[in-house]
Parts: sequence; C-alpha cells; structure tokens
Amino acid sequence: MESFTVPTLDTERLTLTGHRLDDFADSAAMWGDADVTRHIGGRPSTEEEVWARLLRYAGHWAFMGFGYWVIREKASGRFVGEAGFGDFRRELTPGFDGAPEAGWALAPWAHGRGYATEAVRAILAWGETRFDGARTVCMIDPGNTASQRVAEKLGYREFVRTTYKGADTILFERGAR
Repeated sequence: MESFTVPTLDTERLTLTGHRLDDFADSAAMWGDADVTRHIGGRPSTEEEVWARLLRYAGHWAFMGFGYWVIREKASGRFVGEAGFGDFRRELTPGFDGAPEAGWALAPWAHGRGYATEAVRAILAWGETRFDGARTVCMIDPGNTASQRVAEKLGYREFVRTTYKGADTILFERGAR
C-alpha cells in the first residue's frame, strides 16, 4: 500500500484539507444533526458511526488515492462540512460501474450560503485531473432539492431513479460514460 498525501484545495472562501483526529467533534456534531441526515440515511449518526466514517475516509485516500476533505471557512476556520469522492461499492441497480461517487454534507449553519457549490466545484476540478475526465456519479434523495440544484449547476444530470436500502433515490452522472 502506498502512502498518499491529501491535497489541500482552496477556493475564494473555503479551504479543503484532509481529516485530522481533532476534526472528529465537528464531524460528529454535523452527522448527529437531524437536519443534515434527513436526506442522508434518514437518521442522525452515532459517534461510533461517525468514527467509522472518518476511518473510511482515511482508507479511501490510502487505498484509492481519493477521498473526502474537511471544508472550513478561510476567514474564521469554522467547520463547514465535508465533500469528496468515494467508492462505496453500493449494492444498487443499476450500479455505478466503478465510477467515483461525489458526495457532500454541510453543517446546518452553512446551508444556503453557496458553500456546497463552491466546495463541490473545487473537488470536481481536482477530480477532472485525477480521473482524467472520466464519469463521476452522485446519489441524491428525491426530497433533497438543494443538493439536486448543486449537482445540476455543476453539470450532473439525472440518469435513473431507483431504490437504495429500501428508499427512493436519484442517480446523477457527469462526464464521459
């Protein structure tokens, strides 16, 4: 296994960095919030589940050479959320055929400020180089119109409606197929 350093991405208002142990409290607070998880899994995450998520993020970088970043406001250093790419080997039909899956979640205070679009634009720019322009995908709850707008604004297009773990979901794709 080769070592991989998580690149830092900077936007006008945000800095995206790799997770550190001291990000756990902010991450746990975000994933423990019912407003955040309403459209992502449907229930707040426990600290144990958030810990497993952070380990999965680190594993993505170590094994895949891509993963998730912590998003912070440049001006204040305040935790905004998380965004990145994963290969979760989801059991859904149709599958993602190994395409990197983009995802993002923001702390409730950061909703409606354009931070999701700004952060996802940065990860997509990084991904264009890393994935050589290949197709990326994302999965969004039908009720999450805010994330659907972010995805569509950044070039994702719906390609199918299906179910995942018994819940309706919309699959989006961007780039070559």
